[in-house]
Amino acid sequence: AAREAAAARRNLALLNDAGARIGNSLDLETTARELLDVVVPGFCDLATVDLYQGLLAGDETPPGLADGSAELRRVAFASAVSGAPLTGTGEPVEVGAVHHYAFNSRCADALRTARPKIVPGEEGGLVHSTLAVPMVAHDTVVGLAQFARTKGSEPFGDRDRALAVELAARAAVCIDNARLYRREHERALILQRSLLPPGDPEASGLDIACRYLPGNAATGRPSEVGGDWFDVIELPGHRTALVVGDVMGRGLRAAVAMGELRTAVRTLALLDLEPAEVLSQLDEIARGLGAPGGIQQATRAARRPREADLSEVYLATCIYAVYDSVTRRCTFANAGHLPPVLVEPGEPALMLDVPPGMPLGVGGEPFEEVEVELPEGALLALYTDGLVESRDHPLDEGLQAFVGALTDPNRPLEDVCDHVLNTLGSHHGEDDIALLMARVQGLPAESVGDWTLPREPRSVGRAREYTRSQLLAWDLEPLVDTTELLVSELVTNALRYGEGEIRLRLLLDRTLVCEVWDSGLVQPRRRRARDTDEGGRGLQLVGLLSAAWGSRRTPRGKTVWFELPLPDGENSLTDPAEALLSLF
Repeated sequence: AAREAAAARRNLALLNDAGARIGNSLDLETTARELLDVVVPGFCDLATVDLYQGLLAGDETPPGLADGSAELRRVAFASAVSGAPLTGTGEPVEVGAVHHYAFNSRCADALRTARPKIVPGEEGGLVHSTLAVPMVAHDTVVGLAQFARTKGSEPFGDRDRALAVELAARAAVCIDNARLYRREHERALILQRSLLPPGDPEASGLDIACRYLPGNAATGRPSEVGGDWFDVIELPGHRTALVVGDVMGRGLRAAVAMGELRTAVRTLALLDLEPAEVLSQLDEIARGLGAPGGIQQATRAARRPREADLSEVYLATCIYAVYDSVTRRCTFANAGHLPPVLVEPGEPALMLDVPPGMPLGVGGEPFEEVEVELPEGALLALYTDGLVESRDHPLDEGLQAFVGALTDPNRPLEDVCDHVLNTLGSHHGEDDIALLMARVQGLPAESVGDWTLPREPRSVGRAREYTRSQLLAWDLEPLVDTTELLVSELVTNALRYGEGEIRLRLLLDRTLVCEVWDSGLVQPRRRRARDTDEGGRGLQLVGLLSAAWGSRRTPRGKTVWFELPLPDGENSLTDPAEALLSLF
């Protein structure tokens, strides 16, 4: 009776110890080692934990799971006996090795039936018995724990078997939770990476380098994915939108909200809205991202802003900048984000004074715009707070360290990014990092043709003459006929429907862009002309012959533009005569 009471007290102490020590981490291997730390040597002399390899790889039902023949990976081993590297099954399996049990073995039988089995030790061996205990979590077998006792120890009894099942079950639940967490983390990371710009973004008049690091990438420990993102969006007129944002919160929902915001940013940017207007529209959208329905809920919140529930709001910070490669001017608008950093040639780095505004999703406050002229060769850096802030480093200290790391901006831009990340590596904590750097390379003056035309019919002919002369000077003779025809259409439209003086501008970079400016506010609208109509086919012709076209508002009117690929590009040009015939 005294021995039974002592055994009961020992088992109760082991259960209490297990409750306190198992499951303190969301790491699979760590949880398995915590189980072995509890049972060796207090319960057994040797122990191992094997987990199904397919489940570790993310498969829901790997082949062979039902019959116990699926591959397992040994994730933990513990021994209180020197010179005993094996368990009672006698299989030389090292930690990290992938293996499987023979179909007729007791270990495979334990996995099939989800019931513990006693495996007798080999004659003359060190181990006299082993308990093979399936690890069951939520009615699913996730692996096998083996507890072995050597000669000289008491054999396993019914009470020991019940205790082993309880210990394995507790560890199995923790391991399954860690597995599910790891799977969600990996899916969120895949989703987030799929939403970031692929490869190295390109932009007119900018040399760009970017980095994204998920939280705890430096330590290798899993962490919930955040909502950091960046984007580089090409705009008409060889302009570029640079965007960096951070959705507050973590996990899959934050990554989804980030994806919706990034999609909305691209849509709004391509509408060619001003930076402050883009953020205002994003603010309305962000107010509904936390509720089921996403963008639809955001639309309802925009219609009834005062009725929006704060629990449905996903807050986010964002900085949106539009760079014009012709004027080298950059217009910033900020929604609660950290200030951009500018490094001018020969000058120390400084943080630009861009009013931060309120985060997206708060609502009610307008956003301000700041326009800055960027000198040739200047370096512009946009980033998220994960780069400069952590638990051990306050924000001000991190910002100063970041500014101090930009001491040699003339180095290759990729090297500058690597230097910043290496220098601020000690600041990298649980938060994600998004870093976007751009070096200014304005469009050369010889790549711009700019003329002002009076408001008179003769301006159409003059526009054709200017266009032909400029394209021949650029050695773009194959584009002359098409460009002349389209310029005629746009200038004619400006004379008929626009106001004030007309401005014609040709821009040569990776493509040819033609812009026609006037003071009218009415945007052109493309329509399908009927067979009996004498006119109305001008914009249809522009759409057929150009790679892209559109219009945007300007502070003093509007601009209608079209874009053509260069002759040595991959896109072939449409013959103007064929395009004209297709309209009739």
